[in-house]
Amino acid sequence: MEPASAKRRKIGHSRGGESAVGNIDAAASSGLSRGRAFILEAEELVDQVKLDYATALQAVDSLLHKIKGSIEAIEAHDALQIADAATKLEKKHKIQIPFPEPRPSPESNYKVAFAKPSQFNVVGSYVSKTMIKAQKSHAVDMVVVIPGETLQEKDYLDLRYFYKRAYFLGVVAAALQKDLADDGELSYEYLNGNPLSPILSLKPKVEEGRLGYRVRIIPCAPDNLFPKSKLHLGATLVRKAGGDDESKAATKPTPFYNSTVVSDSCFFPYLKLLRQTEKKCAAFNKACILGRVWLQQRGLGSDMADGGFGHFEWTVLLALLLQSGDNSRLSTSLSATQLFKAMVQFLAVTNLSEKPCVLGTAMVETETAGPVLLDAARGLNVAFKMSNWSAGKLHQHAKWTRSLLNDSTADQFTPTFILRADLPWQNYDLIAHLKYDGQQDKTEPVDCRGRLWEYSDKAYRVLRRALQDEELGERARSIHLQLPKSSSWELTKKPSTKQNHTIEIGVLFNAANMTRAVDRGPAAGPSNEEKEECAKFQRFWGDKSELRRFEGDSIRETLIWSSTSAFDLCEEMMRYILKLHLRVGYLEDELTFYGDGFTELIPIKTTDTSVFNAARKAFSSFEKDMRTLDDMPLHVRQIAPICPELRHASVKVPFSTVTKSGPRPLECVISFEASGKWPESIVAIQRTKIAFLRIMGDLLERSKPGEVRSYVGLESSTTTNTELENLAYLDIVYESGPAFRLRIHSDLEEALLTRQSHDKTIDQHHRHQASVLLSNFRRLYYHLPLHTQSINTFATRFPALSPTIRLLKHWFSSHKLSSHFTPEFIELVALQVFLCPYPWDKPSSPSVGLLRALLFLSRWDWRSEPLIVDTNGDMPSSERSAISTRLEAWRKLDPLMNHTVLFVATAQESSGVAYTTVNGVAQPSSKVVAARMTALAKTACRVIREEEGVEQLDARRLFVPSTKEYDVLLHLSAKALKGGVARVYPGEDLTSPSNKSSGSTSKYKNLSITTTAGEDPLPVPAAPVDTFFEKLGQIYGSGSSAPLVFFRGGGGEDEKVVGAIWNPTTLERRSFKVNLGTCYKPVVGPGKKRKGGDEEEEEQLVEVNREAILSEIARIGGDILERVEVQQRD
Repeated sequence: MEPASAKRRKIGHSRGGESAVGNIDAAASSGLSRGRAFILEAEELVDQVKLDYATALQAVDSLLHKIKGSIEAIEAHDALQIADAATKLEKKHKIQIPFPEPRPSPESNYKVAFAKPSQFNVVGSYVSKTMIKAQKSHAVDMVVVIPGETLQEKDYLDLRYFYKRAYFLGVVAAALQKDLADDGELSYEYLNGNPLSPILSLKPKVEEGRLGYRVRIIPCAPDNLFPKSKLHLGATLVRKAGGDDESKAATKPTPFYNSTVVSDSCFFPYLKLLRQTEKKCAAFNKACILGRVWLQQRGLGSDMADGGFGHFEWTVLLALLLQSGDNSRLSTSLSATQLFKAMVQFLAVTNLSEKPCVLGTAMVETETAGPVLLDAARGLNVAFKMSNWSAGKLHQHAKWTRSLLNDSTADQFTPTFILRADLPWQNYDLIAHLKYDGQQDKTEPVDCRGRLWEYSDKAYRVLRRALQDEELGERARSIHLQLPKSSSWELTKKPSTKQNHTIEIGVLFNAANMTRAVDRGPAAGPSNEEKEECAKFQRFWGDKSELRRFEGDSIRETLIWSSTSAFDLCEEMMRYILKLHLRVGYLEDELTFYGDGFTELIPIKTTDTSVFNAARKAFSSFEKDMRTLDDMPLHVRQIAPICPELRHASVKVPFSTVTKSGPRPLECVISFEASGKWPESIVAIQRTKIAFLRIMGDLLERSKPGEVRSYVGLESSTTTNTELENLAYLDIVYESGPAFRLRIHSDLEEALLTRQSHDKTIDQHHRHQASVLLSNFRRLYYHLPLHTQSINTFATRFPALSPTIRLLKHWFSSHKLSSHFTPEFIELVALQVFLCPYPWDKPSSPSVGLLRALLFLSRWDWRSEPLIVDTNGDMPSSERSAISTRLEAWRKLDPLMNHTVLFVATAQESSGVAYTTVNGVAQPSSKVVAARMTALAKTACRVIREEEGVEQLDARRLFVPSTKEYDVLLHLSAKALKGGVARVYPGEDLTSPSNKSSGSTSKYKNLSITTTAGEDPLPVPAAPVDTFFEKLGQIYGSGSSAPLVFFRGGGGEDEKVVGAIWNPTTLERRSFKVNLGTCYKPVVGPGKKRKGGDEEEEEQLVEVNREAILSEIARIGGDILERVEVQQRD
C-alpha cells in the first residue's frame, strides 16, 4: 500500500497509553508485599549514591555568580547584518561563532543584536539534588534567557532563531574568555548532541582527587515568544531555498527542528513543573535517582547518541504522570520504589516508536516520523531526541525489568540497579560495523539531524523490514544502532567536520526463526491487492525474490538463503539488503561482522543437533533391543541415559572420534521390576550384577548375531572396601558404530547401604564408607538420569543452551579446571543463565550465553550463596530458604570448607552436594580451585568490559590458559596422548592387522585382542593418561592435607601440559608424628621445645619433601610423562 498523507487526530490518555496508565498503580502497589528486600536495598542504594553537594560542589555557587556578573557586564549593541556582526566578533576576539549547518550566507538579510539577558537561572539535577556519584559526567546547567527585543516572532522559521542564538552565545563566550580565563577551560559543545543547540562549557580547575564537573551556559528563548500552534510536529519550518510557494509547501515536515525550538523555550515551565511535583510527592526525587541509575546501567541517556531518553526525560514523564488529572493518575503518596515500578510498567507497555503517546489532549500527526511522547500542556515532544531504535531499546529493557520485578523468586535488586546491561557482547548475538563516508553522501538532511543520522535511520528501516517482518516470521527481536558521540571543541575552532564514521549495528536473534532458510512471501494471486503486495515485495527484495510452488498448489514470492547457521544467515541477509538499498558492501571493509569467533573454537555447526538426535535414536534402538530380549530373568523397568552425549552437552559430538582405544561408550543405567530374589547382602548383590551383565550380553549377541559384541568390564575402585561398591559394567558395541556402557540399578542395594550408614553398632569408619557409597549410588542411579532428562528438555526449549554448555565446558577445559568440576555442575551453571537471565532475556546465541555464564561465575559468592536452579519453575520460597539454611549449617560445621565448597541445588535434588561431590570428596577439591574459577571468570569479564570496541575482542583470548601461576608443570608425551592401550605397551601392537586377522592374544590377558579383521577394538575403561592422573589425585591431590592440587582440562590430544600447585596449608613445618599422610623430610636445625617430664625435649620438625614427591610422580608416569618442570615463582 502507498503511504497515506499525514492526517491529524485527537489523542488523549485512552490513545497514547491506555494500558500503561491504567495498570501502573496496580504494578506499583502489588510489589510491596513480595519485594520487601528490594525496597530496603533500593533505599540503601539511594543513600549511598547521593552526591555530597557541600564538599563535591562547594565552589559552584560563587562561580555561577561570577559568570552571571560577567555576562551582565557585556555591552549591548544595535542590530547589525549577521554576516558583518559575525565577522567583526570573530576577528576582534579570535573565536568562532558556533552557527549550525548550513551556516548563514554572506548575503543573508538577517540582523542580530545583543542586549542584557532578561533572566538567569540554574536548572537540572543540581537544583533538584538528584546527581549521583557514579554518573558519567557532572554538570551544572545555567540558563541564560535571550532578551525578547533581539528576537522576532517569525524567527522560528528557517534557522533564524538558531543563528541569533549562536551569535548570542559567541558574544557570551568572548566575554567569559576574557574574564574567566584563570577559572577554568572554556569550550563549545552540543546540548545532548543536538547540532542545533551549541552551548558553552566551563570546566573549572579542581584539586586532584576531587570531583570533576563543568558548568554549562545554555542560551534559551523566552517562554511564549513563538506561537505553539505553529510549532506542531507536522509543521514544515525549514523550507528549501528558492523555488515557488508550492515547492516549499511540499517540503517534508520537520518534527525534530520544531521540537528543538519548543524545547528552547521550556526550561522555566519544566523547572516550575518539577519543583511543584517535589513539593507534592515526597518520594519524587528518590524515584528520579533510581531511574537515573537504571537508565545509566543500560546505556541510556539524554544525549542523542545514548538514545535521547535520560534523567531529564524520566523526571518529566514521572512528573506528568503525577500531574495528570484523570482517575488513572499516579498517587503522590507512593514510595520511591513504587514510583519506579510504575514507570517501568508504563515504559514496558508503551512502545513510543510504534504508537504516539500523548499526556493530555492534543493533536498529533499520524505519520510523524520517530517516537512521540507529547506533553500536551507545553506542546513539546519529550522524546524528540530519540530514534526508533533507541525507543525499541528502552521498551525492551523495560519489559525485561518488569519480568524481573514480577518474579518473586529472583534477586530483583542486583540485576535492576547493579549489573551493567549495556555491553554489546552481552546484549546482541551479532554486531556489525557499517562504514559511512560523508563525502559520498550527497543527500540533503531534511530535519537538521545531520546526514549521518538520516543515513542511519534509512539503514535501520531497511534492516527492520528485512529482519523483523512479522508476515515473514520475525527473525530478530531487536535491532539497535549506535552512532558516534559528538565531542566538545575549542572556542577558536569550528566543530568537527569529520566525514567518515562507523555505525555499530547490534542484532538480537529470535532463535526460533533465525535459522530458517526459506522465506515465504505474499501469494501470487489474480486480485489487484495480491499483485500490489507482490510488486511491493519484489521492489524491496530485488532479484532475490522468486516465485515457487508449495504444498496445496500455492504459489508465493519466495526468498532462498544459502547459509545454514543463524549468524551466517543473518550476515548474508544484511549484506544483501544493505547493498541493494544503501549501495554498501562493494568494498571489503565497508561492512564488517563480529560475534561468530566463539562458535569457531569447538567448532559448533548447525548439523550438531542432528548428530545428538542420532545418538538419542541409537539409544532408543538399543533400549528397544534390550526390552525385546527373551529369557531375561527380570523384566526391564527403565533404561536411562546418564552421559553428556545423550543430553546434548558434550564438547565433541557423539561418534566424532574413534581412537585406538575403541569407541567412546554412551553410559546408561538399567533397572528391573521389583523382585524378592535379590540376595540380602551387598557383596552378593554385586556378584549377582556381574552374572546378570553376562547373561544380558550373551542374550543380546544371540539375538543379533554379527551385529553386536559385548564384554564385561571391571570398575576402578573408589574405596578401600571394594566388595561393597559396584564391580562391573557391560560394554555393548554395535557394528554400525554406537557403543553403550550399561550398569545395573538395584533398589535393595540402596536399602542395605542406608541401613548400614545408620547402624551405630558398627564403627564410624564403616558407617562413613557406607554413606559415601550411598551418595555415589544415588548420584549414579537417581540424580544423573533426572539431570539428563532435564537438560534434554531444556535443550529442546532453548536452542542456544546446548552450544552454550559446550562452550562453557571448553572454557573450563582450556583453563585446566575440568578435572575439579563435575560436568553436571557446568551444565547447571549454563542452564541458570537461561532460567534466570535477568537483567536480559534468555540468550539466543552460544556466544551471548557463554559471556553471561562467565559474568554469573564472576559475581557468584559461593562462600555464602547457594546456586539454586529451579528446573521446575515453581520452587516455593520456603524450599529456597531451607536450601540457604542448609548451606549455613554446612559452613558452621565445616568453616574451612574441606568437605563442601560449592553448594548447588535443583528442584529434584535439594541437598546441594550431589553435583559437586564425587566419592565423598568435594569437587572442587579445595577453595583454591573455586577461587581460581572465580578469578578467571572475573578476568574474562574485565577483558570484555575494557575493550575499546568489538573489533578489538578476540574470542580466543578468553580461552588461552596461563601457566605462570603453577608451581609444577607436567609435560605429557605426544605418543601417549595419541594412542590408547597400544601406546602404553609399545612392545606389542595390539591393534595391528596381523593380530586382528590371526586372532592372537596378548601376553597380558586383560588386553587380549580377539577381534577379527576390520573390526574396531572394544572400549577400554579409561585412557591411560586419565587413569594416571586419577591415581595421582588419589595419592597426592585428595583431601585438605594433600600436598598438590592438579589442574588439567578435559583430556585429549590437545592437552600437552598439566599444572600443579603446592597446597599452602601443607607447606608449613610441623612436628613429626605417625601417619602424616604424605611424604615428609626432617628439617635441619633446632626444633621447637617441649616439656617431657622434668626436662625440656627438642621436637623434630618435618616439611613436605617436594623433590621426592616429584621424583615419584615421574617414576610412576613413565612414558606418559615427557618431563617434569619446576617453575620458580617470585
